[in-house]
Formats: sequence, C-alpha cells, structure tokens
Amino acid sequence: MNYNDVEILFIDDNLDDAALTLHALKKGGVTNTVFHVKDGAEALDFMYCKGDFSNRNIDSQPKLILLDLKMPKVSGIEVLEKLKSDGHHKTVPVVVLTSSKEDPDVKKCYELGANSYIVKPVESVSFFNTIKDLGLFWMKINLSPK
Repeated sequence: MNYNDVEILFIDDNLDDAALTLHALKKGGVTNTVFHVKDGAEALDFMYCKGDFSNRNIDSQPKLILLDLKMPKVSGIEVLEKLKSDGHHKTVPVVVLTSSKEDPDVKKCYELGANSYIVKPVESVSFFNTIKDLGLFWMKINLSPK
C-alpha cells in the first residue's frame, strides 16, 4: 500500500468494531482509501512518518481521522491532543468514534479540538447506518482545507 494515498486513517484496537466499520464504510459508498491502525502509538507513527511509516510523506495528510479513545499504549485523547496541538496536523478533521458516553471524555475531546464525537451504537443496524452516514458526510459533503 502507498501510505501517501491514505484518505482516512482509522484508529481502533477492537478488531470486531474495526471490521464492522470498514464494511459499513464500503457498503455506504465510501471509496476513499482507508488505513486501519490498532493503537495510538501506531497512529502517531503514521502521522509523523516514523517506524514502519518512515517512508511516508508527512505532507500527505489524510482527509479524515476516525479515532477510538480507549486504546493501549497511547490513548485516543493523547493522540488527539498531540495532533491538534501541532500546526502541521491541526486542520485534519478528527472524528472521535468511541463507546464512551462519559461527559468528561466528550468535553475533553472538544476542548482539544475534536471535530465530532460519536458514540458507537450497540445495535448492529444502528452502528452500520451511523458509520455509513459519517462516511458520507465527512468524505462527500464536508469541505476540508487543502
């Protein structure tokens, strides 16, 4: 895979949720190149072109980041804080996609610059429709900076 062509960076350690999300995006008509990483450390390596991603061009930004909060190594909140405090990555839209409904998490994410906060629905049809709509909005309707 050419990592410079990634348009959606998807960060989630739950492989079942990840498979369902990727399926829903595809079935929802999102044809953009999606790359899945399994934890926050891998996400930061991707964004900062380190480790396995050292050959990636740092100027090649994804159009969207889908970010889970509760992950090993580096939490989603730490990833969000790092990206949104960095002028180079600040404008990349970050959608928090998590199971946490906790008010402190919601508030903290918006304070750090999250563009959206979506709680993963438990019921599979609702989950599928939520992901499909999310993909449609962020990849086809929303206008992002270049």
